[in-house]
Amino acid sequence: MAVSKFHPKEAILEAYEAGQRIFGESRVQELCEKQSACPNDIEWHFIGHLQTNKIKQITPFVSLIHGVDSLKLLREINKEGEKIGRVIPCLLQIHIATEESKFGFSFEECDEVVSGDVLKELRYISLRGLMGMATLTENPDQIRSEFRSLKNYFDKLKKGYFKDTPAFCEISMGMSDDYKIALEEGSTMVRIGSAIFGSRVY
Repeated sequence: MAVSKFHPKEAILEAYEAGQRIFGESRVQELCEKQSACPNDIEWHFIGHLQTNKIKQITPFVSLIHGVDSLKLLREINKEGEKIGRVIPCLLQIHIATEESKFGFSFEECDEVVSGDVLKELRYISLRGLMGMATLTENPDQIRSEFRSLKNYFDKLKKGYFKDTPAFCEISMGMSDDYKIALEEGSTMVRIGSAIFGSRVY
């Protein structure tokens, strides 16, 4: 997935002409503006921290919401999906880094969500897998360990709760600086920004 946040429409179109079709944005307003101005066959992923009052703006078209980090957010996405009759694909964000500033479920919190009856009630949510961000560090062993913990947890969930759910298949981990380690540890989707577009224009 090409992380196009903060880059102009022209950069997206250049990547599109080169064959890229999946783009990620982290701000709702920016995503909506680009979606309306770019080709219709682009898959738009939302990768930022999603505020509940902005969900309805992206539910009609978003292909995947990466950072679902609370049960409250899941319920609100389900509510907006029900209003328009559309099942919304989502990833559960797991907190694997040491930084407290990063969002996400702990493994224990996620266990509670998937093991209870709450998911059965969310008929307009399609859980596609997990997402996680490693600690911002130059220590590759720590990054590898964190990615491995997410892969191991995904395998546990797949075996225990989603073995009959083919759609639950994605592990979104790895960015421009650590995607090679992420791929080695089982990532199915990397989020690449600066390695494609260069430095961002804020």
